Amino acid sequence: MNLTWKLMQELKPTLLMVLVQVSYAFSSVLYKLAINDGMSLRVLSAYRLIFGAAFSFSLALIFERKKRPKLTWRVVLMSFFSGLFGGSLFLNLFFFALALVSTTYAYAVFNLVPATTFILSILCGYENLNARTAAGKTKVLGTMLGIGGSMLLSFFKGMKINIWNFHIKLLHKNDNSDQLGTRTPHANPKTEWLGVLSGIGSCLSFSIWLIIQAKVSKEYPSHHSATALMALMGAIQATAFALCVEKDWSQWNLGSSIRLLTALFSGTVTSGFVIIATTWCVRKRGPLYASVFNPLSLVLVAIAASMLLQEHLYVGSVIGAVLIVCGLYMVLWGKNKEMKTATHLVSLDNTKEFGVITDVVVVSTTENSDRENNSHDNCKSNIVTN
Repeated sequence: MNLTWKLMQELKPTLLMVLVQVSYAFSSVLYKLAINDGMSLRVLSAYRLIFGAAFSFSLALIFERKKRPKLTWRVVLMSFFSGLFGGSLFLNLFFFALALVSTTYAYAVFNLVPATTFILSILCGYENLNARTAAGKTKVLGTMLGIGGSMLLSFFKGMKINIWNFHIKLLHKNDNSDQLGTRTPHANPKTEWLGVLSGIGSCLSFSIWLIIQAKVSKEYPSHHSATALMALMGAIQATAFALCVEKDWSQWNLGSSIRLLTALFSGTVTSGFVIIATTWCVRKRGPLYASVFNPLSLVLVAIAASMLLQEHLYVGSVIGAVLIVCGLYMVLWGKNKEMKTATHLVSLDNTKEFGVITDVVVVSTTENSDRENNSHDNCKSNIVTN
């Protein structure tokens, strides 16, 4: 029983991050359906963060009402930047990229997050390169393998694979979008380079958010309250931006069932549960650990799209998925190896300290015994003399 519980605790971060990627994949399908329905992505990002703030504040009141640490201006400032880089700025940059380039390219660029996070983590001191150790080499190779697999999955097709005997048709033809619902009628091929830059910008923004979360989780360890503050800051920023840019007030109407479902799911799950789980995993295993799972969502999106959105699976998709899983496993192995090494070193240090303390106690006890014996002998000699 104890062994099973210990195993579950060790697998908890991995299982949580897999659930996070499943949530991302499902929300991406909902995004495509909402775009196909004509919903503004700026408005969607605002609604997502508003619902996320309401959900997170509810959890904070339930679970952390009496054990919440003191809120300082430093924590508020970090929450502002967390809401900016992980909320409003990230979402609007990524959605802007979706409007100007294909979904495939946007998701492929976003899968550079592990590489950018790895570099930023090394620069900020959250990760050690340790290129001479087996664990360090494995982490670097696994990160590069995952990125290469995501690029292969995105850009190389090969032969078409028909593995499903059924297809669920959810998309309907819409003149305001292409088949995938990823381009707006205002997209200009001459400005597609802006979409590429926006995709890279969203990638950097998400990586910076992971680094900030590592700092927030140390100074303000209440995950629900920290998530609520982040979502609140992001909601204020995203709503202000949407009100300034979006002039069509009908876009704020959530009368369509798919719009309401997308806003509710992306708010409560993607900006609620996902942020809390990611923050917890960043605190336990570091920013790199949380970022290496990102390419997994691309695999899940490809599978879901082939079943629900009339997209096809290709040989390149399968090979890329295998490389992503292999790269993910290599990084996890490297992190696990480093954690075991660190635990072993800590235990050795504790053993050495205990040994020093034992020696001191033994020496002190011996000295006290010698003093007592000398004192006893002196007393005897005095009695004989008298």
